[in-house]
Amino acid sequence: MEGVQEQSVPVFLSGDSSAHSSIRPAHGSDLPYIYDICLKTADAGADASRLFRDPLLIGQYYAAPYFFHDISLCFVLTEAHIPAGYIVAAADTRAFNEWMNRTWLAPLRLRYPLPYPQERTNSPTELQIISLLHQPAEEEPNQTWLSAYPAHLHIDLLSTQQGKGYGRELMKTLCASLQERNVPGVHLGVSKRNCGAVAFYKRMNFTVIQEENWGFILGKKLH
Repeated sequence: MEGVQEQSVPVFLSGDSSAHSSIRPAHGSDLPYIYDICLKTADAGADASRLFRDPLLIGQYYAAPYFFHDISLCFVLTEAHIPAGYIVAAADTRAFNEWMNRTWLAPLRLRYPLPYPQERTNSPTELQIISLLHQPAEEEPNQTWLSAYPAHLHIDLLSTQQGKGYGRELMKTLCASLQERNVPGVHLGVSKRNCGAVAFYKRMNFTVIQEENWGFILGKKLH
């Protein structure tokens, strides 16, 4: 894996000056923690461990691929040097989706073949994610806003790190990196059930660009 970087980005102190949290570029050794954080925030921001027999499954779709596609757009929040949150992104969603279909999803579809036995899962949510692996990763034709918001992101923080301003700093770090690449805008999806996340994104100047049955797609212009 390429892109190992040692230099930290912003560093901020927690309330206890003996331990600190910092944001730094991600590298490959973070991946086990990234899978765990993804799982523990996957139920509309809450711990989804009970929903998955395979604890790595949710991270296989929403977190790990970004480390292999372009790790330079992945940043990690650490608490006492241990990853406790992350933000991952793709600068060009169409190019990412093409890579996702060709390179990442193909072996996963063999690992989780359809029809997948329900008795080998813990919940309908787990079955839904397995079904998602078999769907083409592509934008719908009605997403005409994609040219204005070509990048997309996922951000997750453990509950112990929420409400401390770290999400804002992760977002600022990523947006600055996207701006350096002259990316005009970024989008993300959020569940309607995750009211705290919706409020946070709106405070970060994201606006609703499309509404779905499951939630909202929000966009932020970068220039």
